[in-house]
Amino acid sequence: MQKYRPKNTKKRNPFLILMFIALIGAGFMLFSKPEFTLFPQKAKKITITELVEHYQADELKTVKIEDNTVEAEAFDGAKYVSIKETGVTIIDLGLNDPLKRTEVEIIDTTGSKFWMNLLVGAIPLLLLVVLLMFLFRKAGGAGGGEGGPFGFGKSKARVYDAKKHKTKFSDVAGAQEAKEETAEIVDFLKNPKKYQKMGAKIPKGILLVGPPGTGKTLLARAIAGESGVPFFNVSGSEFVEMFVGVGASRVRDLFKTAKRNAPCLVFIDEIDAIGKKRGQGAGGGHDEREQTLNQILTEMDGFEPGTNVIVLAATNRPDVLDQALLRPGRFDRRVHIDLPDMEARLQILEVHAKNKKFDPKIELKSISSKTVGFSGADLENVLNEAAIAAVKSRASVISQKHLDESVEKVAMGPARRSRKIVDNEKQIIAQHEVGHAIAGHFTENCDPVHKISVVSRGSALGVTWFLPEEDTYLQSEQKMKDEMVSLHGGRIAEKIIFGQTTTGASNDLERISRIARAMIMTYGMGGKSLGPVVFAEKTRQKNAFDLTEKEFSEETAREIDREVQALVEEAEKRCEDILKKNESLLRKIATDLLKKETISQEEFLQYFK
Repeated sequence: MQKYRPKNTKKRNPFLILMFIALIGAGFMLFSKPEFTLFPQKAKKITITELVEHYQADELKTVKIEDNTVEAEAFDGAKYVSIKETGVTIIDLGLNDPLKRTEVEIIDTTGSKFWMNLLVGAIPLLLLVVLLMFLFRKAGGAGGGEGGPFGFGKSKARVYDAKKHKTKFSDVAGAQEAKEETAEIVDFLKNPKKYQKMGAKIPKGILLVGPPGTGKTLLARAIAGESGVPFFNVSGSEFVEMFVGVGASRVRDLFKTAKRNAPCLVFIDEIDAIGKKRGQGAGGGHDEREQTLNQILTEMDGFEPGTNVIVLAATNRPDVLDQALLRPGRFDRRVHIDLPDMEARLQILEVHAKNKKFDPKIELKSISSKTVGFSGADLENVLNEAAIAAVKSRASVISQKHLDESVEKVAMGPARRSRKIVDNEKQIIAQHEVGHAIAGHFTENCDPVHKISVVSRGSALGVTWFLPEEDTYLQSEQKMKDEMVSLHGGRIAEKIIFGQTTTGASNDLERISRIARAMIMTYGMGGKSLGPVVFAEKTRQKNAFDLTEKEFSEETAREIDREVQALVEEAEKRCEDILKKNESLLRKIATDLLKKETISQEEFLQYFK
């Protein structure tokens, strides 16, 4: 049976044909010139003076002049070729002597070749024009049209066919509430008449809000996969180019294409790139980003009933979005996707562990408890790093050691064992890290010490890892004060043991100051002189510059500084008392840490029994 072969319906590009013909013509014209013919290869090249001497000696039978080339044939069959200067005529050369005894045939074709020379000279320009036309057509897709020159106005959205990319809600671990909120979108796309009979209108736009890596894009694809409709995916930054009007043109093209493929989903990732509050840029109303935003608002308002095009957008900065974008009729529904809790983390780990080989003794629940604050993307990276570590160590399965190393790598950066640190600095680093651990251990509300290490990771020379026992969403005033005590531990330990401090505590001091200032200005935890009042500092843009405005007086600012200083000094005093009482323990643990490089939680707790 003869196999079916699809007919090649691809049309030949006329510009390629034209370029091919032009190249052949150029070659023909170019090589038809005398200096490129085969004749000069058989002729003897001589100077024009020598050629004139042969003429005067009656040795030449024929002289042919074409442009600056002079060819001659002697009576004995010898052939000569020479080049004359431009503008020199046969009279100037003396090749028309009427008193010569032998008549010489003089052929001058210079004038008759004018049009040929003109055509040959125009060939390079013609080739350049054809090449430019070809590039414009190639880059512009359909050669201009709505896309404009080079197709800049064409949407760069990537289209995913739900039949090929079958992402389902089961692939989105955790985020149970978000899946429930978006399930009705799926039902509407499958059964729109049910809602239309009741007079219900599905939201035109849904805004997915959450920290990076929490699965906003994955959820959008799952909605499309469950609905079985096309999914247009585009980033907000892809709308804006250096040319004015390009973003608005791309928006029009995107929504025009979406309407042709309805029912469908349009997903705009990082919409804050184009959806920021208007009137803050240097260009004012003529700013390209604002024109793009205006076009999005116009397109969403222009949806006719029954269009069945739903716009999804994702951002981790909902506070900067223009209010017109969030009003009912546009992005009128927000779906929050928070960082996963312990149960959600376990579900995410189970999803990403399906295609990996683990040691049967491993419990993913223990990894879930160690990864407080990790996003879904972080958890996927943890398992991937563990798999890579297993391959590097030539292990047949992923062990608990591989998982522990990958958690630390994702949380604190890769170990830098090649960094050479002198012994004196190693002692300072060890005392610094143990100081953090002991100060935190003797406070009531500080998280338990999980690990102490003098192995350099990332930019840190050493690490003390405090790990919460459970997910918490609130912080008490006393917990924040205890955290400042723990942060003081490294600097105070250096001061007690070595009599001076180093630059290693710079990040600790920065965090202490940030916590203390937040307690006074944001959480109303100030003293009697300030009371439970929020002292806000608003940042706004003006002519592309960030301006900070204070909503309190200079006298209040000085009082805030005094309160912040008092909190910092109180935490420092508490930390110093703790470490002085436990100085011998501080020295002992630091000595052991230098030998072992790493002390686990179990080993650390043994010192206090």
